[in-house]
Amino acid sequence: MRLKGRVALITGGAHGIGAGIARSFAEEGARVALIDIDGDASAAMAREIGGDAIGLQGDAAEQDQAVAFTKSVADRFGGLDILVNNAGAGRGKAGTEANTSRYGSRVEDLQQEDWDGQLAQNLRTTFVCSQAAIPYLRSRGGGAIINIASIAGLLPSPTLPAYAAAKAGVISLTRSLALDLARNDVRVNAICPGLLWTRVWEMLAAGLRMSVPAFGDREPRDIFLELVSRQVPLGREQTPEDIGKLAVFLASDDARNVTGQWISVDGGISLRGG
Repeated sequence: MRLKGRVALITGGAHGIGAGIARSFAEEGARVALIDIDGDASAAMAREIGGDAIGLQGDAAEQDQAVAFTKSVADRFGGLDILVNNAGAGRGKAGTEANTSRYGSRVEDLQQEDWDGQLAQNLRTTFVCSQAAIPYLRSRGGGAIINIASIAGLLPSPTLPAYAAAKAGVISLTRSLALDLARNDVRVNAICPGLLWTRVWEMLAAGLRMSVPAFGDREPRDIFLELVSRQVPLGREQTPEDIGKLAVFLASDDARNVTGQWISVDGGISLRGG
């Protein structure tokens, strides 16, 4: 029960990594609030977690909404101790699923709206939600912000340039926030996931099936597992629960002297560099 009684707000908490973090936090005693652009899915995940978990609808890329849902959570639970900036991966324009072919486009093929959408949904989310949460964390005498970046922010990604640029920005923002907020005992760290079977990879694998002849008769899940076997030194995929367990550590007092760091949970992919 390392997070007993602490209040955690998790953006993008209805599915995938966000849901894995939410479950891990609840198991450690945290009072969890989930924010997702899909309000019904957010509420359903909160019911699955049980206890006093709540699920709310909100677009984490919009400043006015971030301010409103952060205040709502703090009012409901009497404060805020932990913010997890997870919302964004795999989204195009706010409220729509990313176009699979554009999501994996090279710079010369990207449309400006796709570039802007990726930065809004994968970097602006971290900025506006952190900005909204800081006063509440400061008023508690300290807390933790955990930003979900990606190994794409660490490695060259010619087929995912907008997403990679956004996630590199998340890592840089993590370090800037950590130094700025250290005087308030607010710790800020980033997690860089590797290959997880989420809705993002389901879309990407479906795109590969259409664009790579060798994958033409393969199911998306099989394509993903083949890529895992080729690219992950440890030979296994990563899971939302893997990310959740690290997030628990970073949010807890066990990590009281850890700030401004990014940690890869990727089975060793980033060891190979570019």
